[in-house]
Amino acid sequence: MTACTEADYGPLWAPYYDAIYTDVDDSTIALLESLAGSDKRALEMAVGSGRVALPLSRRGVEVTGIELSAEMADLLKTKPGGETIDVVLGDMVATKLGRTFPLVYLTFNTLFILDSQERQLECFRNVAEHLEPGGLFVTDAFVPDLKRFDASNTRMGVSSISSNEEHAYELSIHDPVNQKVVSHHVRRQADGSTIVLPVTVRYVWPSEMDLMARLAGLELDRRWGWYDRRPFTEASGQHVSVYRKPG
Repeated sequence: MTACTEADYGPLWAPYYDAIYTDVDDSTIALLESLAGSDKRALEMAVGSGRVALPLSRRGVEVTGIELSAEMADLLKTKPGGETIDVVLGDMVATKLGRTFPLVYLTFNTLFILDSQERQLECFRNVAEHLEPGGLFVTDAFVPDLKRFDASNTRMGVSSISSNEEHAYELSIHDPVNQKVVSHHVRRQADGSTIVLPVTVRYVWPSEMDLMARLAGLELDRRWGWYDRRPFTEASGQHVSVYRKPG
């Protein structure tokens, strides 16, 4: 399988990202604000175009972001309030800011963009370095659903038919041994043009994520089915996990 690398994602997706992924829901911002400590500070790993950071900043939280893609960071800076977000260009696995926060968060399945178990574990370790004692790491992710793939470990799924001219679908190949999915998100525009947006994820089961956290010196504090604090059950398709740094 030919995979989209971590470095590819930002430049390829930046021109289309905000049109595809619109405003974040209010429960996400409300929960993160409530966990940002008495001085309301937070670090966002992979801050991207500011979809979470900007509304959180408008709620009075001082947000710092780490972002690998200059294109995504530039997009953030063009938005109202973008100048208030301190964005450091770098790899969220390795970039060291030399200061700590009461809250670090990583949203929208972005842990899965890291292409190996080792890099995902190193991300947890880097998060732990940036947390104050007693600080919290919040991340969300889908629960893998292997039924999406056929007997040949492939999938073609239609995600939208907006009009007679517009539609979107996904082509995916699943590697169950390495827990990787290589996908093309194909979108036909109203003007007849077609764009292909690649993405590769290495998915992680919640139990594996908990082990990574323990190896990084963090402990699971709570887990919900979403940011609105709905219960996490065996039927949940996603989870919001909160890890605490002892101290």
